[in-house]
Amino acid sequence: MKISAIESGEVSSSPRKGMKRGLSIMDFILRVFAAVCTLASALSMGTAKETMPFATRFFRFRAVFHDLPMFVFFVTTNSIVCGYLVLSLVLSFFNIVRTIAMKSRILLVFLDTVMFGLVTSAASAAAAIVYVAHYGNPNANWFPFCQQYNYFCGRISGSLIGSFIAVVVFIMLILMSGISISRN
Repeated sequence: MKISAIESGEVSSSPRKGMKRGLSIMDFILRVFAAVCTLASALSMGTAKETMPFATRFFRFRAVFHDLPMFVFFVTTNSIVCGYLVLSLVLSFFNIVRTIAMKSRILLVFLDTVMFGLVTSAASAAAAIVYVAHYGNPNANWFPFCQQYNYFCGRISGSLIGSFIAVVVFIMLILMSGISISRN
């Protein structure tokens, strides 16, 4: 009579392998979701502009994202992070196929942490300017201009949502990669 590995007291590694594969699949899905969020944020901010309906003979009042350097930094950073996320899908798919690959997971954790820092700093800088645009700062004599530029402020505020969703997704990706590495 033949005794199977489980009956002889050996521990099966298939549940651990299945959990790693599940984490890898979730990693892939979250990367696609974060790429869509950062792309939508970059496009929403990059196409935000509004011109006031009235104009004088010499001046035309308009608001464009590239008038403020923080918004340019925001668009550039979200574009870079989106490109990284699309390129990292290859390594994420490799981790689904080969669940025992450790070097690629460590590389992804390192690069995810760098991109997390970039997207957090860009979103925070843009959020500070959006706050001043909505509420102003009377101590510095900065007046809120979102009362005049409703469409522009709506677009830039909406673009922040996608970027902060990407920040949360990066936190989840880093934690899941850490769990997957520690299960080795």
